[in-house]
Amino acid sequence: MASSEELHKRRGAAVARGVGSVIPAYVDRAGGGTLTDVDGREWIDFAAGIAVTNVGNSAPRVVEAVRAQVERFTHTCFMVAPYESYVAVCEQLNALTPGGFEKRSALFNSGAEAVENAVKIARHATGRPAVVVFDHAYHGRTNLTMALTAKNMPYKHRFGPFAGEIYRVPMSYPLRDGGLPGGEAAARATELVEKQVGAENVAALLIEPIQGEGGFVVPAPGFLPALREWATAAGVVFVADEIQTGFCRTGDWFACQHEGVEPDLVTLAKGIAGGLPLAAVTGRAELMDAVHVGGLGGTYGGNPLACAAALASIETMHELDLAAAARRIETAMVPRLQAIAERTGVIAEVRGRGAMLAVEIVQPGTLTPDPATTAAVSAACHAAGLLTLTCGTYGNVLRFLPPLVISAGELRRGLDILEAAFRG
Repeated sequence: MASSEELHKRRGAAVARGVGSVIPAYVDRAGGGTLTDVDGREWIDFAAGIAVTNVGNSAPRVVEAVRAQVERFTHTCFMVAPYESYVAVCEQLNALTPGGFEKRSALFNSGAEAVENAVKIARHATGRPAVVVFDHAYHGRTNLTMALTAKNMPYKHRFGPFAGEIYRVPMSYPLRDGGLPGGEAAARATELVEKQVGAENVAALLIEPIQGEGGFVVPAPGFLPALREWATAAGVVFVADEIQTGFCRTGDWFACQHEGVEPDLVTLAKGIAGGLPLAAVTGRAELMDAVHVGGLGGTYGGNPLACAAALASIETMHELDLAAAARRIETAMVPRLQAIAERTGVIAEVRGRGAMLAVEIVQPGTLTPDPATTAAVSAACHAAGLLTLTCGTYGNVLRFLPPLVISAGELRRGLDILEAAFRG
């Protein structure tokens, strides 16, 4: 087997330079809370493939289900010759997502595709053009979802012009807006919409219940419910982007449930299928069914292998109670992170929910972002065998997304490495 160094040389001659990687090590196998590269080096995994492998990289039920499906058939295209597993996944999503109303689902390939289709559905159902999004938001890399995304580099730089009728308003960001109460932060946003766009022109309000790439920003309590209330009154479709927060990641099945918010539409991906590419839009039946036959779909959307993996992943989440596992991870990690913050003086905030946690790194005694220290700490973690990710509009947030099946010992070893990295 080729070494990581050899593979990296081959990559340089074969893979487009615009495709980046966090570490130059090439994975040979993975499971639980660890990755092992082709040179036999082990890495504690605090990334989970960006919140994808919630059930682990090789969950037994998923492996068994995919193997059995491969032997039966790999593809027919649901739009040509349908199959039961697509229907079964939609049934599960209709039952699991927030809201006791009648729902429908449609399956796609990626989070960006799910977001694009949610916008299509909202526009079609309402007959309105405008979409409202938030500062620090991330929704994808396609033309429309780049327009929805707030951060220029690396996601939008020189890729325009972008899709129109997108309007951005302030997010509730307690660390950086003076702790503005959630209701006031929501009023600030919706008043801008009413003045600059007109609520009667808005098809959808699209928001991550906890922002992902934007820095794991947890809005102030009451912010999401107030937006939900405004959207209902204005006839605006409330779309929750639960692509990173979904499937037990935040200590409940979906992050909206922490404040009892019931979205009209939910976009889903990442943790849905144990690492296989699958995404979905789930929502109110009258909205989902408003689109004409043939208006939704895609060649690979709801591929039978991915559907088998999703059904097995959902079984695993139920069986192992991975929502509770996420809460246990939070209980173990937060005191350690707070202790690092107190000792170092460079962490302005420890935040997040469940196994979606982060620290925002600043120059001591200020709120000035410190991306250089953030990058240095992350690099030290990588050198010591802990896989971490950075994020945030200012590049100064370290985010932690361990698989929900990580063992207590693996979690403890990872935190030990993190503490040492902050010591320098």
